Amino acid sequence: MPTALDSIFNFNPTTLEQRFEALGLPKFAAPQVLDWVYSKGISDFEQMTNLSKLARAKLVEAFTVLDGEVIRHQLASDDTQKLLIGWPTAAERAERAAQSGTGIRLMGDEPSKQTETVMIPTEDRKTACVSSQVGCPVGCAFCASGIGGLDGNLNAGRIVEQVWRLAQLDGVDRISNVVFMGMGEPLANFNEVTEAIRTINAPWGMGVGARKITVSTVGLPAAIRKLCTFEIPVTLALSLHAPNDELRRKIIPWAEYSTIAELLDACNEWFKKTGREVTLEYILLGGFNDRREHALELAALANSLRANVNLIRYNEVKGVPFNRPEDGIVQRFQELLREKGVNVHIRASRGRDIAAACGQLRHESVRA
Repeated sequence: MPTALDSIFNFNPTTLEQRFEALGLPKFAAPQVLDWVYSKGISDFEQMTNLSKLARAKLVEAFTVLDGEVIRHQLASDDTQKLLIGWPTAAERAERAAQSGTGIRLMGDEPSKQTETVMIPTEDRKTACVSSQVGCPVGCAFCASGIGGLDGNLNAGRIVEQVWRLAQLDGVDRISNVVFMGMGEPLANFNEVTEAIRTINAPWGMGVGARKITVSTVGLPAAIRKLCTFEIPVTLALSLHAPNDELRRKIIPWAEYSTIAELLDACNEWFKKTGREVTLEYILLGGFNDRREHALELAALANSLRANVNLIRYNEVKGVPFNRPEDGIVQRFQELLREKGVNVHIRASRGRDIAAACGQLRHESVRA
Protein backbone atom coordinates (compact mmCIF):
# COMPACT_ATOMS: atom_id res chain seq x y z
CA MET A 1 0.00 0.00 0.00
CA PRO A 2 1.50 3.42 -0.91
CA THR A 3 2.43 5.70 1.94
CA ALA A 4 1.32 9.30 2.21
CA LEU A 5 3.40 11.63 0.08
CA ASP A 6 5.78 14.29 1.39
CA SER A 7 4.75 17.90 0.75
CA ILE A 8 7.41 20.06 -0.89
CA PHE A 9 6.36 22.87 1.47
CA ASN A 10 7.87 20.89 4.38
CA PHE A 11 11.39 21.10 2.93
CA ASN A 12 14.14 23.70 2.70
CA PRO A 13 16.95 23.49 0.11
CA THR A 14 19.21 21.40 2.36
CA THR A 15 16.61 18.88 3.53
CA LEU A 16 15.19 18.56 0.01
CA GLU A 17 18.64 17.83 -1.41
CA GLN A 18 19.10 15.16 1.25
CA ARG A 19 15.73 13.61 0.39
CA PHE A 20 16.58 13.69 -3.32
CA GLU A 21 19.88 11.90 -2.69
CA ALA A 22 18.07 9.19 -0.75
CA LEU A 23 15.71 8.71 -3.70
CA GLY A 24 18.53 8.62 -6.26
CA LEU A 25 17.61 12.02 -7.68
CA PRO A 26 20.33 14.56 -8.51
CA LYS A 27 20.90 17.19 -5.80
CA PHE A 28 20.87 20.01 -8.34
CA ALA A 29 17.22 19.22 -9.07
CA ALA A 30 16.14 20.31 -5.56
CA PRO A 31 16.60 24.08 -6.10
CA GLN A 32 15.01 23.69 -9.53
CA VAL A 33 11.87 22.21 -7.97
CA LEU A 34 11.75 24.94 -5.32
CA ASP A 35 12.06 27.56 -8.06
CA TRP A 36 9.15 26.04 -9.97
CA VAL A 37 6.98 25.98 -6.88
CA TYR A 38 7.80 29.33 -5.28
CA SER A 39 8.92 31.57 -8.15
CA LYS A 40 6.70 30.20 -10.91
CA GLY A 41 3.73 29.03 -8.83
CA ILE A 42 3.72 25.55 -10.38
CA SER A 43 2.31 22.63 -8.38
CA ASP A 44 2.32 19.97 -11.13
CA PHE A 45 5.62 18.10 -11.40
CA GLU A 46 4.87 17.23 -15.04
CA GLN A 47 5.11 20.94 -15.91
CA MET A 48 8.67 21.20 -14.53
CA THR A 49 10.20 20.83 -17.96
CA ASN A 50 13.84 21.36 -17.05
CA LEU A 51 13.73 18.06 -15.14
CA SER A 52 14.15 14.73 -16.88
CA LYS A 53 11.12 12.53 -17.50
CA LEU A 54 12.54 9.97 -15.05
CA ALA A 55 13.03 12.63 -12.36
CA ARG A 56 9.47 13.88 -12.82
CA ALA A 57 8.15 10.34 -12.48
CA LYS A 58 10.06 9.84 -9.21
CA LEU A 59 8.76 13.14 -7.88
CA VAL A 60 5.17 12.10 -8.57
CA GLU A 61 5.76 8.84 -6.69
CA ALA A 62 7.38 10.44 -3.62
CA PHE A 63 6.06 14.00 -3.25
CA THR A 64 3.10 16.27 -3.52
CA VAL A 65 3.06 20.06 -3.56
CA LEU A 66 -0.48 20.69 -2.36
CA ASP A 67 -1.37 18.71 0.75
CA GLY A 68 -4.83 20.21 1.27
CA GLU A 69 -7.89 21.01 -0.81
CA VAL A 70 -9.79 24.27 -1.15
CA ILE A 71 -13.30 23.44 0.03
CA ARG A 72 -14.66 26.96 -0.35
CA HIS A 73 -13.41 30.22 -1.91
CA GLN A 74 -15.25 33.43 -1.07
CA LEU A 75 -14.79 36.96 -2.40
CA ALA A 76 -15.98 39.93 -0.33
CA SER A 77 -17.30 43.23 -1.62
CA ASP A 78 -14.02 44.91 -0.59
CA ASP A 79 -11.98 42.30 -2.57
CA THR A 80 -10.94 40.39 0.53
CA GLN A 81 -10.74 36.68 -0.30
CA LYS A 82 -11.16 33.74 2.07
CA LEU A 83 -10.24 30.10 1.57
CA LEU A 84 -11.57 27.19 3.60
CA ILE A 85 -8.91 24.48 3.27
CA GLY A 86 -9.41 20.84 4.18
CA TRP A 87 -6.42 18.95 5.56
CA PRO A 88 -6.49 15.14 5.43
CA THR A 89 -5.54 13.13 8.48
CA ALA A 90 -2.59 10.74 8.19
CA ALA A 91 -4.97 7.83 7.60
CA GLU A 92 -6.90 9.77 4.95
CA ARG A 93 -3.70 10.75 3.18
CA ALA A 94 -2.50 7.14 3.00
CA GLU A 95 -5.93 5.92 1.89
CA ARG A 96 -6.17 8.49 -0.90
CA ALA A 97 -2.62 7.78 -2.02
CA ALA A 98 -3.54 4.11 -2.26
CA GLN A 99 -6.73 4.86 -4.19
CA SER A 100 -5.04 7.15 -6.67
CA GLY A 101 -1.84 5.16 -7.00
CA THR A 102 0.13 8.41 -7.09
CA GLY A 103 -0.78 11.58 -5.21
CA ILE A 104 -3.41 12.84 -2.83
CA ARG A 105 -6.75 13.51 -4.49
CA LEU A 106 -9.33 14.79 -2.06
CA MET A 107 -12.56 13.92 -3.79
CA GLY A 108 -15.99 13.13 -2.45
CA ASP A 109 -16.24 13.43 1.32
CA GLU A 110 -14.72 16.54 2.85
CA PRO A 111 -11.59 16.14 5.00
CA SER A 112 -12.23 16.31 8.73
CA LYS A 113 -9.65 18.99 9.59
CA GLN A 114 -10.27 22.44 8.14
CA THR A 115 -8.85 25.92 8.55
CA GLU A 116 -9.51 29.30 7.01
CA THR A 117 -7.02 31.74 5.56
CA VAL A 118 -7.64 35.24 4.23
CA MET A 119 -6.04 37.54 1.64
CA ILE A 120 -6.56 41.20 2.57
CA PRO A 121 -5.77 43.70 -0.19
CA THR A 122 -5.05 47.39 0.34
CA GLU A 123 -3.62 50.00 -1.98
CA ASP A 124 0.01 49.19 -1.20
CA ARG A 125 0.00 45.62 0.09
CA LYS A 126 -1.44 42.14 -0.12
CA THR A 127 -1.65 40.60 3.35
CA ALA A 128 -2.05 36.91 4.10
CA CYS A 129 -3.82 36.17 7.38
CA VAL A 130 -2.91 32.57 8.16
CA SER A 131 -3.97 29.94 10.66
CA SER A 132 -1.49 28.02 12.80
CA GLN A 133 -3.86 25.47 14.35
CA VAL A 134 -7.10 23.68 13.55
CA GLY A 135 -9.48 25.48 15.89
CA CYS A 136 -8.02 27.25 18.90
CA PRO A 137 -7.24 26.20 22.48
CA VAL A 138 -7.70 29.66 24.02
CA GLY A 139 -11.47 30.01 23.71
CA CYS A 140 -11.78 33.80 23.85
CA ALA A 141 -15.41 34.65 24.58
CA PHE A 142 -15.78 36.98 21.58
CA CYS A 143 -13.99 34.89 18.95
CA ALA A 144 -15.42 32.25 16.61
CA SER A 145 -12.11 30.45 16.03
CA GLY A 146 -12.18 28.74 19.42
CA ILE A 147 -15.71 27.38 19.09
CA GLY A 148 -15.29 23.64 19.40
CA GLY A 149 -11.82 23.92 20.91
CA LEU A 150 -8.53 22.72 19.44
CA ASP A 151 -8.40 19.93 16.87
CA GLY A 152 -4.65 19.92 16.34
CA ASN A 153 -1.59 21.84 15.16
CA LEU A 154 -0.73 22.60 11.56
CA ASN A 155 2.75 21.59 10.47
CA ALA A 156 5.07 24.11 8.85
CA GLY A 157 4.24 22.96 5.33
CA ARG A 158 0.52 23.47 5.80
CA ILE A 159 1.12 26.97 7.14
CA VAL A 160 3.30 27.84 4.14
CA GLU A 161 0.75 26.30 1.77
CA GLN A 162 -1.85 28.82 2.94
CA VAL A 163 0.40 31.73 1.92
CA TRP A 164 1.27 30.07 -1.39
CA ARG A 165 -2.39 29.42 -2.24
CA LEU A 166 -3.34 33.03 -1.50
CA ALA A 167 -0.51 34.23 -3.76
CA GLN A 168 -2.03 32.26 -6.66
CA LEU A 169 -5.45 33.93 -6.43
CA ASP A 170 -6.58 36.20 -9.24
CA GLY A 171 -5.34 39.74 -8.81
CA VAL A 172 -2.82 38.91 -6.07
CA ASP A 173 0.46 38.05 -7.85
CA ARG A 174 2.56 38.38 -4.70
CA ILE A 175 1.96 38.37 -0.95
CA SER A 176 3.73 41.33 0.68
CA ASN A 177 2.75 40.82 4.34
CA VAL A 178 1.89 37.83 6.52
CA VAL A 179 0.05 37.99 9.83
CA PHE A 180 -0.44 35.02 12.14
CA MET A 181 -3.90 36.18 13.18
CA GLY A 182 -6.03 33.38 11.80
CA MET A 183 -7.21 30.32 13.67
CA GLY A 184 -5.09 29.18 16.61
CA GLU A 185 -2.51 30.52 19.05
CA PRO A 186 0.79 30.70 17.10
CA LEU A 187 3.09 30.51 20.11
CA ALA A 188 1.36 27.31 21.27
CA ASN A 189 2.69 25.77 18.03
CA PHE A 190 6.06 27.46 18.30
CA ASN A 191 8.38 25.10 16.40
CA GLU A 192 6.14 24.67 13.36
CA VAL A 193 5.30 28.38 13.19
CA THR A 194 8.93 29.47 13.32
CA GLU A 195 9.91 26.86 10.74
CA ALA A 196 7.14 28.14 8.46
CA ILE A 197 8.38 31.72 8.96
CA ARG A 198 11.83 30.68 7.75
CA THR A 199 10.32 29.50 4.46
CA ILE A 200 7.96 32.48 4.17
CA ASN A 201 10.90 34.84 4.66
CA ALA A 202 13.53 32.99 2.61
CA PRO A 203 14.59 34.33 -0.83
CA TRP A 204 14.13 30.81 -2.22
CA GLY A 205 10.67 30.63 -0.57
CA MET A 206 7.91 33.22 -0.39
CA GLY A 207 10.38 36.12 -0.01
CA VAL A 208 8.32 38.13 2.51
CA GLY A 209 10.41 40.62 4.49
CA ALA A 210 10.96 39.80 8.16
CA ARG A 211 9.45 43.06 9.38
CA LYS A 212 6.36 42.37 7.30
CA ILE A 213 5.66 39.15 9.20
CA THR A 214 3.61 39.58 12.38
CA VAL A 215 3.09 36.95 15.07
CA SER A 216 0.04 37.67 17.21
CA THR A 217 -0.29 36.02 20.61
CA VAL A 218 -2.88 36.11 23.38
CA GLY A 219 0.04 36.08 25.78
CA LEU A 220 2.47 33.30 26.74
CA PRO A 221 5.33 35.01 28.60
CA ALA A 222 7.78 32.11 28.30
CA ALA A 223 7.09 31.74 24.58
CA ILE A 224 7.48 35.50 24.01
CA ARG A 225 10.90 35.31 25.67
CA LYS A 226 11.77 32.33 23.49
CA LEU A 227 10.72 34.28 20.39
CA CYS A 228 13.22 36.98 21.42
CA THR A 229 16.01 34.58 20.40
CA PHE A 230 14.48 33.72 17.00
CA GLU A 231 16.92 34.72 14.27
CA ILE A 232 14.29 36.38 12.04
CA PRO A 233 13.22 39.83 13.34
CA VAL A 234 9.45 39.49 13.02
CA THR A 235 6.89 41.85 14.53
CA LEU A 236 5.16 40.88 17.79
CA ALA A 237 1.52 41.68 18.49
CA LEU A 238 -0.05 41.08 21.90
CA SER A 239 -3.80 40.47 21.94
CA LEU A 240 -4.53 42.42 25.10
CA HIS A 241 -8.25 43.25 24.66
CA ALA A 242 -8.71 44.53 28.23
CA PRO A 243 -6.77 47.05 30.35
CA ASN A 244 -6.90 45.16 33.66
CA ASP A 245 -6.71 41.54 34.79
CA GLU A 246 -10.24 41.35 36.18
CA LEU A 247 -11.83 42.40 32.91
CA ARG A 248 -9.42 40.34 30.81
CA ARG A 249 -10.21 37.11 32.66
CA LYS A 250 -13.88 37.52 31.74
CA ILE A 251 -13.15 37.22 28.03
CA ILE A 252 -9.83 35.34 27.78
CA PRO A 253 -9.64 32.03 29.71
CA TRP A 254 -5.84 31.88 29.46
CA ALA A 255 -5.64 35.18 31.35
CA GLU A 256 -5.94 33.03 34.47
CA TYR A 257 -2.39 31.82 33.88
CA SER A 258 -0.54 35.10 33.41
CA THR A 259 -1.19 38.66 34.52
CA ILE A 260 -0.95 41.73 32.33
CA ALA A 261 2.11 42.79 34.35
CA GLU A 262 3.82 39.49 33.50
CA LEU A 263 2.95 39.88 29.83
CA LEU A 264 4.24 43.44 29.66
CA ASP A 265 7.44 42.37 31.41
CA ALA A 266 7.99 39.79 28.66
CA CYS A 267 7.18 42.44 26.02
CA ASN A 268 9.71 44.81 27.58
CA GLU A 269 12.31 42.06 27.31
CA TRP A 270 11.29 41.64 23.67
CA PHE A 271 11.99 45.31 22.99
CA LYS A 272 15.32 45.28 24.83
CA LYS A 273 16.58 42.23 22.92
CA THR A 274 15.16 42.96 19.47
CA GLY A 275 14.73 46.74 19.36
CA ARG A 276 11.25 46.16 17.91
CA GLU A 277 8.16 47.85 19.32
CA VAL A 278 5.23 45.68 20.36
CA THR A 279 1.76 46.19 18.93
CA LEU A 280 -1.04 45.96 21.48
CA GLU A 281 -4.21 44.62 19.85
CA TYR A 282 -7.40 45.81 21.56
CA ILE A 283 -10.80 44.65 20.35
CA LEU A 284 -13.55 47.08 21.34
CA LEU A 285 -16.64 45.30 22.65
CA GLY A 286 -19.66 47.59 22.89
CA GLY A 287 -20.44 48.47 26.52
CA PHE A 288 -17.79 46.11 27.90
CA ASN A 289 -14.28 47.52 27.47
CA ASP A 290 -14.85 50.76 25.55
CA ARG A 291 -15.42 53.27 28.34
CA ARG A 292 -13.32 56.32 29.21
CA GLU A 293 -11.72 54.64 32.22
CA HIS A 294 -10.68 51.71 30.03
CA ALA A 295 -9.01 54.05 27.55
CA LEU A 296 -7.06 55.75 30.33
CA GLU A 297 -5.94 52.40 31.78
CA LEU A 298 -4.88 51.21 28.33
CA ALA A 299 -2.92 54.42 27.75
CA ALA A 300 -1.00 53.87 30.97
CA LEU A 301 -0.12 50.32 29.90
CA ALA A 302 0.97 51.41 26.42
CA ASN A 303 3.15 54.16 27.86
CA SER A 304 4.88 51.71 30.20
CA LEU A 305 6.69 50.10 27.26
CA ARG A 306 7.58 50.81 23.63
CA ALA A 307 4.26 49.96 22.06
CA ASN A 308 1.68 51.13 19.59
CA VAL A 309 -2.01 50.26 19.79
CA ASN A 310 -4.34 48.83 17.17
CA LEU A 311 -8.02 49.31 17.98
CA ILE A 312 -10.34 46.73 16.42
CA ARG A 313 -14.08 47.18 16.17
CA TYR A 314 -15.79 43.97 17.23
CA ASN A 315 -17.00 41.92 14.28
CA GLU A 316 -20.25 40.15 15.04
CA VAL A 317 -20.30 36.38 15.50
CA LYS A 318 -23.65 34.62 15.48
CA GLY A 319 -24.53 33.30 18.93
CA VAL A 320 -21.82 35.30 20.74
CA PRO A 321 -23.21 37.88 23.23
CA PHE A 322 -21.15 40.94 22.32
CA ASN A 323 -22.00 44.01 20.27
CA ARG A 324 -20.06 46.14 17.81
CA PRO A 325 -19.40 49.59 19.34
CA GLU A 326 -20.74 52.73 17.72
CA ASP A 327 -18.30 54.63 15.52
CA GLY A 328 -18.45 57.70 17.75
CA ILE A 329 -17.38 55.67 20.79
CA VAL A 330 -14.48 54.17 18.85
CA GLN A 331 -13.32 57.61 17.73
CA ARG A 332 -13.50 59.02 21.28
CA PHE A 333 -11.55 56.03 22.59
CA GLN A 334 -8.83 56.72 20.04
CA GLU A 335 -8.78 60.43 20.89
CA LEU A 336 -8.30 59.69 24.60
CA LEU A 337 -5.31 57.49 23.82
CA ARG A 338 -3.77 60.11 21.54
CA GLU A 339 -4.22 62.77 24.21
CA LYS A 340 -2.04 60.58 26.44
CA GLY A 341 0.66 60.34 23.79
CA VAL A 342 -0.14 56.85 22.50
CA ASN A 343 0.49 55.96 18.85
CA VAL A 344 -2.90 54.43 18.06
CA HIS A 345 -4.73 53.35 14.92
CA ILE A 346 -8.17 51.96 14.20
CA ARG A 347 -7.90 48.83 12.12
CA ALA A 348 -10.27 48.67 9.17
CA SER A 349 -12.72 45.77 9.26
CA ARG A 350 -12.16 43.84 6.03
CA GLY A 351 -14.19 40.96 4.64
CA ARG A 352 -17.08 41.22 7.11
CA ASP A 353 -19.63 40.11 4.52
CA ILE A 354 -17.87 36.75 4.13
CA ALA A 355 -17.04 36.34 7.87
CA ALA A 356 -13.36 36.93 7.14
CA ALA A 357 -12.80 39.82 9.57
CA CYS A 358 -10.91 39.65 12.86
CA GLY A 359 -12.48 37.12 15.23
CA GLN A 360 -14.82 35.62 12.64
CA LEU A 361 -12.74 32.70 11.37
CA ARG A 362 -14.02 29.36 12.55
CA HIS A 363 -13.94 25.65 11.91
CA GLU A 364 -17.13 25.76 9.87
CA SER A 365 -17.82 22.13 9.04
CA VAL A 366 -16.63 18.99 10.73
CA ARG A 367 -17.25 15.54 9.36
CA ALA A 368 -18.71 13.21 11.99
